[in-house]
Amino acid sequence: MNEDNFQNPFVFKTDWKNAFEDKEFVNVFSSDILENYIINKRWYGGKASTLKYIEVVEYFKIASKTNVYYGVLLEVNFKEAFYQHYFMPLAFMLEEELDTNTVITPVNMNGRAGFLVDALHQEDFKKLLFDKIVNAKEKSDSIVKFHKGEKLEQKEYISSKFMGVEQSNTSIIYNGNLVLKIFRRIYISMNPEYEISRFLTERMDFKNSPAYMGSINVVLTEGNITLGLMQELVPNQGDAWQFMLDEVDRIFDNLKHKKIKISKLPEIELFKRLKINEVPHEIIDWAGLSIFMRIQKLATRTAEMHIALGSDVYETAFTPTTFNGDYSVWLKNRLTYQFQNRLNILENNLHKLDGLALELANQFLDHKKEIRKIFLDFDWTKMKSERIRIHGDYHLGQVLVNGDDFYILDFEGEPESTIRDRKVKQPPLKDVAGMFRSFHYAIYATIFNNKEKYPYEQEELFKAAEILFEYFVGVFLYTYTEVAQGENLNIGYRKEIDFLLKYCLLEKAIYELGYELNSRPRWAVIPLTGIFSILNNDKKQLNLMS
Repeated sequence: MNEDNFQNPFVFKTDWKNAFEDKEFVNVFSSDILENYIINKRWYGGKASTLKYIEVVEYFKIASKTNVYYGVLLEVNFKEAFYQHYFMPLAFMLEEELDTNTVITPVNMNGRAGFLVDALHQEDFKKLLFDKIVNAKEKSDSIVKFHKGEKLEQKEYISSKFMGVEQSNTSIIYNGNLVLKIFRRIYISMNPEYEISRFLTERMDFKNSPAYMGSINVVLTEGNITLGLMQELVPNQGDAWQFMLDEVDRIFDNLKHKKIKISKLPEIELFKRLKINEVPHEIIDWAGLSIFMRIQKLATRTAEMHIALGSDVYETAFTPTTFNGDYSVWLKNRLTYQFQNRLNILENNLHKLDGLALELANQFLDHKKEIRKIFLDFDWTKMKSERIRIHGDYHLGQVLVNGDDFYILDFEGEPESTIRDRKVKQPPLKDVAGMFRSFHYAIYATIFNNKEKYPYEQEELFKAAEILFEYFVGVFLYTYTEVAQGENLNIGYRKEIDFLLKYCLLEKAIYELGYELNSRPRWAVIPLTGIFSILNNDKKQLNLMS
């Protein structure tokens, strides 16, 4: 923060405990003060757009023994004719009380000089949130409702610290074993993460995601807004993405150490289900048995998550439903819009591509009619399976490794989707496809990040990559379908499963293509390879059938 700001505090006639009833304070706060402050925050999602104005839409007061705090809900309006909502907890601190350097601005409130501060940086405020959740009452007159989860046994505040780097949310670890995620960007609708976390813990007793411990919601006439979610902090050795990168690196190292001839490795078709003892010995010799055991465990946990999400008959938000015309229209509209958007990005970024990426990009453009047709050929009348609430943004980075087990996190849904779209019931195979794309990414990222390490031509490494991917998918799919169908989760029969997987894999890879072209064009080859392995697999199967 520059020194100039400190020399010219904003001066207000009101005192702090009536600040938000004072028109002048609210006006200056939402324009002069906030507009400068918010733009530089990591959690602010409007960086690519032009800010028009900020409005305070709602606020509430909560007080500790020593301080009054405000929870402020903001509507940020953009010149591009859309808006976003944010939550900001505020404190007013006198100079001698100030114990943080993350100051919003110096102010003078009715003759008292001090600072406006993001309250989350105040020890007293963090303790207050903890105490409010732990002692939450069923009834309260305030619009802000604290809820204590059934499994929360702790009563006493001992310590708190921030978790990791501030992203779109801010997470506070309490007493070393609870984490409270404060949502900065908010939605006038229940956050899917709160809804699913509470449902999995309190209704389904699902053990492999962090247990729901409590929450903070604001109840407005327009709907409920989730401000905070408290869960248990799961002890872990990092996420499954890092775990998979290490495993795949070891597997590619083995090519050299074991003098493996890539051209001699047996191939299988994509989506062939495989028991572990059906994986050919050449593949076990190359990749080892342990990685397939871990994939089997991950497939089991994924199926159990879907069984829990799809087995409620009372709560309409979670009852399974069939495919119908409405869903089909929703899906096709969404995907044709996304497809067109990715085509535009691709055409505008072709000049950044070379080699295989450029070759595949041109093939993609040549096949665009055929790919669009796959999306439009979704015939819901042939679908016999059911749609359920799903994770919605499922990949290796959303899974924690705990010993030889896995914990599934972060049910907020796909960041690019509206909150309503995130709650649409989908085929559970959409999550499975997300995980398969994540496997594909981990394998190719390993090749890209360790080029010098493996003494093979890129073409050979890519061939090995596709073979490894086929076996990962095969082992996962066998276990997933066994567990899911064993508990009567209706995911359809083989033909339908393969169709939905192909459909969702294609959707996911095209979604990723836009991301890569915008942020690291060299990696566009990964989703492009994914798209063509699906299309070519189709052709292979057609040849096998004819």
